[in-house]
Amino acid sequence: MTRPLGASRADLAEVERVVRASGTSFYRGMRILSRDRRTAMYAIYAFCRLVDDIADEPAPMAEKRAGLDAWRARITTLTTPPADATPDAAITRVLSRAAEKFALRPADLHAIIDGMQMDAETIIVAPPFDTLDLYCDRVASAVGRLSVRAFGDASPAADEVAHHLGRALQLTNILRDLGEDFARGRLYLPREWLASAGVPLDPETALANPRLAQVCERTARTARSHFESAHAAMVRCDRRAMKPARLMSASYSAILDRLERRGFSRPTERVSVPKWHKLLIALRFALS
Repeated sequence: MTRPLGASRADLAEVERVVRASGTSFYRGMRILSRDRRTAMYAIYAFCRLVDDIADEPAPMAEKRAGLDAWRARITTLTTPPADATPDAAITRVLSRAAEKFALRPADLHAIIDGMQMDAETIIVAPPFDTLDLYCDRVASAVGRLSVRAFGDASPAADEVAHHLGRALQLTNILRDLGEDFARGRLYLPREWLASAGVPLDPETALANPRLAQVCERTARTARSHFESAHAAMVRCDRRAMKPARLMSASYSAILDRLERRGFSRPTERVSVPKWHKLLIALRFALS
């Protein structure tokens, strides 16, 4: 049997190793895709995982920039991937094959690196809304623009799905991870909304302010609006290709539902979707 994307066994094994090592449910979730498309998604995920690790590592900023710049160079020369045996080269080679087969755009890969650098260079605290939106585009919607192509739809409507669904997922993440971000001195809620509600911009002070719930509720409504816009765009896309996107949307909508039911008076209390609910979501899409 031909190997996925025609990649070598060693390169495929390295990509799967990175995905499996992350401990994410993503590995199993992408099993609904054909072998080539699944391998492309694994390569995209492995790339995101590695550049995120560079941004998060406890290293001097100069070292982080060098690591991110090295990946920028690899993406710039993606059509002539390296021949050496390093793990990064293996992932680059599989990513190159995925880019050729599914028309993945280097600009989207570069955008992801730029988003990771935003997080690495700055402790993000109450960014202006435009900056937050740019961050969401780079770390989430750009991943979506790559993903919809791997799923099988490169239409403008699919890019619209990526635009809205990426923002919906990232805003949901921000609400879910408020406590963890506060502990790191970070606050990803937009400056204008905090100021309008009379909430201080300092994370520790903001956390104790009762009006923070208003800002969280506004963020939840914005996330919900993006979910709705993504679903409206999906109608104009290839139905089969959108199946993984619908699955991700359902999974994160369930998290947002639980956040809204819990309310935002205890914003650091983390919520999660029970396993039985995740199984029901997966079963529904497996049978659809």
